[in-house]
Amino acid sequence: MTGLPMSRLAIASAVLLCLSCSRSGAEEIGAVDTAFKLLGPDHKIVVEAYDDPGVHGVSCYVSRAKTGGVKGALGLAEDTTDASIACRQIGPIEFPKPLPAQQEIFNERLSLVFKKLRVVRMVDAKRNALVYLTYSDRLVDGSPKNSITAVAVDRPIPLEE
Repeated sequence: MTGLPMSRLAIASAVLLCLSCSRSGAEEIGAVDTAFKLLGPDHKIVVEAYDDPGVHGVSCYVSRAKTGGVKGALGLAEDTTDASIACRQIGPIEFPKPLPAQQEIFNERLSLVFKKLRVVRMVDAKRNALVYLTYSDRLVDGSPKNSITAVAVDRPIPLEE
């Protein structure tokens, strides 16, 4: 066996390891197939839950497209920018520390290098609400596709000064 095939195997293994480590605390709730692929997994819509790390008692549910096929199985496909978000109070809301007015709280790769799905939390102090925005961006040109949700809070939200 020559060194060339082994180095390709090592590179592919490293890429797959990096992709599996890029998860940011997402817990897959479920998925539905949207298109059959003869080779590799089908195209899907995946629903994942993220607990807000700065606000105990709030979870966000993000649905997004996931590309299947051989490229999807190898982690080389670029997922579309379509995503939706719904955040809900799932228990008593607690703030371990004051929040910044705006903060990215999750991100996940949608392609090998250049594209990410992002979730940003914004504080609407006037209305006592936490606003969550999901969108995707690219190194060169992002997408205007986005989704937004809000969680009402029953007391003043502590803000960083």
